[in-house]
Order: sequence, then structure tokens, then C-alpha cells
Amino acid sequence: MRIRHIAVFSAAVLAGALAGSLLGPRPAQAVARELIELQRDVTSLLQGQKDLTTQMTQDHTGMRTIVDQTNSSLGKIEGTMGSLQKSVQDVQANSGARLDTMSTQVQGLSDNLEEIKSRLGKLNQQLVDLQNSVQSLDAKISGTSPAPAAGAANPAASAISSPGPSAVPSGAPSADTLYSNGLRDITGGKYDLARSEFQDYLKYYGDTDLASNAQFYLGEIAYSQKQFAQAVAEYEKVLNNYPKSFKLAPARLKKGMALIELGQKNSAVRELREVVKRYPGTEEDRRARAKLKELGVAITATR
Repeated sequence: MRIRHIAVFSAAVLAGALAGSLLGPRPAQAVARELIELQRDVTSLLQGQKDLTTQMTQDHTGMRTIVDQTNSSLGKIEGTMGSLQKSVQDVQANSGARLDTMSTQVQGLSDNLEEIKSRLGKLNQQLVDLQNSVQSLDAKISGTSPAPAAGAANPAASAISSPGPSAVPSGAPSADTLYSNGLRDITGGKYDLARSEFQDYLKYYGDTDLASNAQFYLGEIAYSQKQFAQAVAEYEKVLNNYPKSFKLAPARLKKGMALIELGQKNSAVRELREVVKRYPGTEEDRRARAKLKELGVAITATR
């Protein structure tokens, strides 16, 4: 449209110049020069219009390219946001299971430490017994009676408190071997194998210091395999059979968690409140409070 206006304007100017030359007597050479200059101006205007049109076309193409790239980038961002949202949802869905698995692994590491302490205690007792034997030999050689050393074990008491060899069948693994293997397999996710090892431990060495730990881990295995009713029963055995176990707090907490999974909210709330009441300031207390808050119930029962 602008090109046509410029062309009309140029024609009008040319016509005006011709009319002026016809109306007034002017030299032919001057008229011809003016016509040439006018034609050159018109040509320059047309070229300028052409260049302007070309530039506008290029600018429009460039803007279209930018718009297309922007739309493409927005599409990619939307796709990325969708994937990120799905990942967040997956993490939220799996966080509970992962937290329980991590808790089980931490418990396993803690029990490894307790086992090491227990072994160190046994080694210390063996050193005391060896010292007593050396003193006894020295006394016999010198013909005097040795004084009992501090911390010496009472053989009669040991015979009463520890299970006799006949309680363990020939070829059965030792208590340390069974317990260590059970811890290794539960932390490695080999739950069926760990269950068998802890059951054998309780069968052969059920009155040792680590028996309550083995019982607790049977509950942890059932919980990890989503056998929540079985888990409740295993945790109950810890609470009922081992009143001095240091696994009482985690056993009661996990029993409450398993009851939640079974839909028994009232029973679960009672167990969690017992954790808060009996074990204040512990990690189990913190987790029980957080779960009660999540359930929307008071930390302590109201009268």
C-alpha cells in the first residue's frame, strides 16, 4: 500500500513538473535536467521503500523465529516441571518406606556396636579368669592359698546362668556367628535369610543378652515385608518377654506404627502415647510425637 502511495505521489510530482514546463517558457535544457533529477529522486524513493520492505520482512521472520523458540522452550520447561512434580510425588510416596528401611539399618549398626561391647566384656572376663589361673598356679608352687581376684567369675553361677552345651545341637553355628549373619543379611535386605538366622538364634541361645535384639529384628523383618499383623506379634514378644531390653522403646514405637498400617488407630495412639510417657527425650519420643501430630491427636490423653 505504501509503495502505491509513493508511486502516485511521484507521478503527481512528475506531472506537476511537466505542467509547469508547458505553462511557462523555460529552456529545454533546464527542463530536461529537472526531469532527470526528479526521475532519480523517484528511483531513490522506490529503492528505499524496497529496502524498507525487505528489512521489515527480515524483522518479521526473526521475530517469528524468536516466538517459535520461546514456545519450544516453554514446552520443554513444562515437560521438565511435570517430570519434577512426578519425582516429588514419588519421593513423598516412598519416603515412609525409605525412612523405615534407614531406621532398620541404623538399628543394625547400633546393635553391631553393642555386640562389640559385649565381646569386649567377655574378653575382659577371660583375662580375669586367666589371671586367676596364673595366681592359682603360683600359689600351688609356693604352697600358699591364692586370694580371689576382683571380678572373678563364680563357676557355680556361670553354670546356672549360661546354657549348657547340650542345649545346642552338634554342628549348630555359634551365637556370635548367627547374630552377626542375621545383622548382615537384614541390613542387606535379605529378609528371609535373616529371619531364619534370628529364629535359630532364639532357638539355641534364647537366654543370652542379645536374644531381645534378635526378637526385635523378627518384628523389623515382618514390618519391612508389610506383614504388619505378624510385626505386631513379634514386637509384643519383646515387650512381654524382655522387660530389661534396651529395645523396649523402638519395639513399642514400631508396634504403634504397624497398628496404624492395620487401620487400628485407637490402639496405635495408645502405644505412641506410651512411648512419649515412658521414654521422654529419646529419638522414639520425637518420632512418636511427630506421628501423633500427623494423626491430628493430642500428645497425651485428656481426662
